[in-house]
Amino acid sequence: MLCEYKAMNPIELIDKYYEENPKCKDILLKHSYDVTDLALRIAQRKPELNADMQFIEEAAMIHDIGIIKTYAPDLYCGGDHPYICHGYLGSDMMKEEGYERHALVCERHTGTGLSLSYILSAELPVPHREMLPVSIEEQIICFADKFYSKTHLGEERSVKKARMKLEKYGEETLERFDKWCQMFM
Repeated sequence: MLCEYKAMNPIELIDKYYEENPKCKDILLKHSYDVTDLALRIAQRKPELNADMQFIEEAAMIHDIGIIKTYAPDLYCGGDHPYICHGYLGSDMMKEEGYERHALVCERHTGTGLSLSYILSAELPVPHREMLPVSIEEQIICFADKFYSKTHLGEERSVKKARMKLEKYGEETLERFDKWCQMFM
């Protein structure tokens, strides 16, 4: 079942949550612009996927909005939660704003998504539910995110380096990434 779509202004939302933390906001914006640009390029190169370009642009900009609630000193984030929680925390923020469809992108972009079996086996401190990208837009944004780091801003990783960063998360993660390489490259 599709969630009702409500257009958003991602910059206004980022401003709202990051007003008191301009250093973190700057990192988030630079990273998000890079991910958004790549996601839009992928969607443009693959018109047969029929991806919603406006939604990709909005959702890619806010996919990491939840980092502000995590403890990540390198990113100037002084929250109470481990960084792995930023996806579902951002999802909660977007749901509170009335952006259900955007919330799904936040929740489902971590790694190549988090399966319930992986969450349980790795004992992750996140809600126990499937958090895998489903829609084509969710998958494109999740894939594009793997090519950019928030600690090396502006540097696009190669496919090989992106894959290497995912190896520690197991075969399930790599299989999704490899599938996306075939779909999106």
